[in-house]
Amino acid sequence: MRRFAQILVLAVAAVVATGAGQPPPPRPIEFSGADRADLDKVSAYLNGIRSLEGGFVQIGPNGELDQGRFYLVKPGKLRFEYQPPSPLLVVCDGRTFAVFNKKLKTVDRYPLASIPLDVLLSEHVDLKKDRSIVKLQRQPGTLVIEARTSANRSKANIAITFAYPSLELRQWTVIDDQGLPTTVALRNLASGTNPSDSLFVLRDTKGVGAKSRD
Repeated sequence: MRRFAQILVLAVAAVVATGAGQPPPPRPIEFSGADRADLDKVSAYLNGIRSLEGGFVQIGPNGELDQGRFYLVKPGKLRFEYQPPSPLLVVCDGRTFAVFNKKLKTVDRYPLASIPLDVLLSEHVDLKKDRSIVKLQRQPGTLVIEARTSANRSKANIAITFAYPSLELRQWTVIDDQGLPTTVALRNLASGTNPSDSLFVLRDTKGVGAKSRD
């Protein structure tokens, strides 16, 4: 399902390209002193986030648009609310990652350990030691971190953009195995909020079909 694939793309990209669950590149990248300093700054920025919420706009490979709102609380909780006409709601409660399709009335659940969300949801990040990162690019007002999710890839397949030098996560782009990009742009971010615990519990699904995937 293309739509479900895009959801997983969003989740994979949200981990700031760690490549979790994938083989690391065969050798460490030699970063410059400036690169190492910036990776430390980004790590400190991510480690300083205890909770985060805001809007997002997702642009698919063929220009299709989805948008909605997301909520994150460390450790382990995440929610993506897609606006109509998208029927999807994505909830991670710290143990499982669930995709609820309101139109089809189905729920697909995945163990949290099988979904590469650990960097975004974990309480300690050190990107300088992350062997999946292959390049940093500095553009006017932005810092772009490029990474690959497998040692079998010769090029980066994820690009994450931060405002720079005052760091803020802005967007990410993921290239799938067919070479097609999906971009997720964030807006109106607020950190240090206190989202209700009820946001991370998948409710209103009584009577729907449910599947658990290992």
